[in-house]
Amino acid sequence: MTKASFLAFDLGASSGRAILGKLHDKKLELIEVHRFKNQMTRIHGHYFWNIYSLFDELKTGLKKCISEFGIQPDSIGIDTWGVDYAVVSENGQFTALPFAYRDHRTDSAMDEFFQLLSKEETYQLTGIQFMQFNTLFQLYSSVRDKSQGIESARSFLFMPDALGYLFTGKKYTEYTIASTSQLLKPGKAEWEETLFKAAGIPFSLAGEIILPGTVTGEILAEVQEETGSKAIPCVAVAGHDTASAIASVPAKEGNWAYLSSGTWSLLGIESPVPLVSEQTLAMNFTNEGGVEGTTRFLKNIMGMWLIQECKRVWDTKSTMGWHEIVALSNHAKPFISLINPDDASFLNPGDMPQAVQEYCARTNQPVPQTKGEIARCIYDSLVLKYKYTLRQIETVTGKKIERLHIIGGGAHNSMMNQLTADATGIEVLAGPTEATATGNILLQAKALGKVNSLAEMREIVSNSFEVIRFKPSPKLNWEEAFERFEKLQ
Repeated sequence: MTKASFLAFDLGASSGRAILGKLHDKKLELIEVHRFKNQMTRIHGHYFWNIYSLFDELKTGLKKCISEFGIQPDSIGIDTWGVDYAVVSENGQFTALPFAYRDHRTDSAMDEFFQLLSKEETYQLTGIQFMQFNTLFQLYSSVRDKSQGIESARSFLFMPDALGYLFTGKKYTEYTIASTSQLLKPGKAEWEETLFKAAGIPFSLAGEIILPGTVTGEILAEVQEETGSKAIPCVAVAGHDTASAIASVPAKEGNWAYLSSGTWSLLGIESPVPLVSEQTLAMNFTNEGGVEGTTRFLKNIMGMWLIQECKRVWDTKSTMGWHEIVALSNHAKPFISLINPDDASFLNPGDMPQAVQEYCARTNQPVPQTKGEIARCIYDSLVLKYKYTLRQIETVTGKKIERLHIIGGGAHNSMMNQLTADATGIEVLAGPTEATATGNILLQAKALGKVNSLAEMREIVSNSFEVIRFKPSPKLNWEEAFERFEKLQ
């Protein structure tokens, strides 16, 4: 295999990274080139993403790769969180900053939409988990409110596609990111026009859908000049960060599940076909697009957002490190109080520690007081939610999950990994931690003919990164705690 270098831009809801991948002899080396913060901007009571600032950070990443690291990448690829989008006018400009998915304008949108098209029919048409910020409900809200220049819009672009458009001037819609929108047919790269009509969204806004691993065009001359780069291609990787992450799971045969652990916990399986039924509707599972025609059958769980927001609040008085938070929680008594991580009160409360305390009081449980008690309540509840979700998957498929691959930043948390193994009773394999960037890079390699298949991508991951194993050794009564937890669902 010839040497090649690829630059992945991996953007999460709290931070972004430019990661350089150097591929040689079926091994991948990662180098962090640039890291930057990302946060919602509040303007006149609404939350937005500053897409122009993000674009500047990506250009800085490309410039640093060339000028500071001395490497001209062969291509670039962009992945982000799902559902959010930018609206494009007739003259090719964004009509406004993109709304952030935690904006409260969609608080009543789902119930309002179900007056136009039933919940059951919407799920059968899409197979997507109901969350108030899905693109369907965001666009419905914009049409309802006549906001963001929606009436003069000519197209909309999901966040990775919008950033790719700034790099290349080419408009496209990548399949995996579009599949998070609740606007596509299950398992197909096709829009479901019925949903556009029901929501009053002009179908003309829907663009051409392309598959992950498609070269979309070269970066613009102005970007080349600003960054010092050559005319390299931009690749539409699996634009949804979870899709890129799952493509890098170093899994072999057998019944395995994945947990992409970050701001969100995305727990599920890779299925050859969508799993859409009354049962999966009742369980609120989603069917999102994957690489090489696979379906990501999974559930979105609130995830590390809960503890990230606690840390943000605590840091206003005294800065804490993550290791300190884990240590405090490890010394707190387990199972005193539990929460449902997906309760609507945790979506964007402003003061997460207070929201956890109020939930416990509302559900007649002891109210955690210390930082360690609040963190332990969150960690225990997340682990029990993983156990609950895995049991649901087994009920749907009729197959026992044999092991769980934890990827992403959450794979660093050894305490959580061990608790997850103990609670679920199955082996947990943690790593790679930079799974999303890895999948992004390897899909660029595939687009440029350096890698041939998803199986080869996973072989390269196995060759390149250490996986840490956690075997079940339960010392706590997880089943009793689980019985209490189930009553909160």
